[in-house]
Amino acid sequence: MLQFILRRFGLMILLLFLVSIIIFSIVNVLPGDPALLILGEEASEESLQALREGMGLNEPLVVQYINWLVNAIQGDFGQSVRDQTPVTDILIEKIPITLQLTVFSFFIALLIALPAGVISAVRKGSILDYSSTLFALSGVSLPPFWLGILLIYIFSITLGWFPPSGYIPFNESPIQSMALMVLPAITIGIRLSAELTRMLRSSLLEVLQSDFIRTGYAKGLMERGVVFGHGLRNAILPVITVSGLQMSTFLGGAVITETIFAVPGLGQLVINSILMRDFPVVQAAVLFMAFAVIVVNFVVDLMYSFLDPRINVQGGKS
Repeated sequence: MLQFILRRFGLMILLLFLVSIIIFSIVNVLPGDPALLILGEEASEESLQALREGMGLNEPLVVQYINWLVNAIQGDFGQSVRDQTPVTDILIEKIPITLQLTVFSFFIALLIALPAGVISAVRKGSILDYSSTLFALSGVSLPPFWLGILLIYIFSITLGWFPPSGYIPFNESPIQSMALMVLPAITIGIRLSAELTRMLRSSLLEVLQSDFIRTGYAKGLMERGVVFGHGLRNAILPVITVSGLQMSTFLGGAVITETIFAVPGLGQLVINSILMRDFPVVQAAVLFMAFAVIVVNFVVDLMYSFLDPRINVQGGKS
């Protein structure tokens, strides 16, 4: 296990290094002059050149990358071009907001997908199965921006149950903070719950046809014990894989949702920073998203060995 963790840790470092090169290269080939953004259109050429020199923008791209990487390793991602605020402070402020939305969305997805997938598999061919399948297909097909606007119209404008947009820190008002998170969390969670429902139904149907399931019924075990005690445990691994992949895409999918619901998280930060040509913020935020994806996939790999002892983390099944 220790050897596996060390090997994966080394791979994580390598992936982050490659991602940092890609991010830095793409961001720096985009049109826009940070010095012009800071000083304005009326700035003299001498002032612009002096600021570019001070920011290191006149250095070769390779030198700029090395300097940025060395500082990033030390936790210094530079300063925001827009307001000269340290990028690290901006990330510390925005990351908890997106994590709150991500965790809440994932909880809603599991709350819907687990019972829907199990009932659909156990009652195959019933009206419940057809309803679950219809929900799964609809959830995958609905664009997040359209679903978000629809939820605002129904639950905020028409019914008045939830506030339409905004954000309040959880430590200031937990109830109001969660109320503001309900609609964006449902917008993100619906799609994941639809995919998990389809995956769980398919995986559980395959497991329920196995010999050990028939043996359990032959021994007189109750259906609940067979399905949840034996079937679900063996069917959950593909669901965990999809959950890990989707959890990592939450950070990307939250870009649209956070913009619609005016949630000031990483997604909205990236959009605004791109529009403002605030390259240091864009580089740091995207690098964090890549780090989150790598960490989630690593945790999923570790969960395999705990949920199924037959799986050897060194590779394959023992």
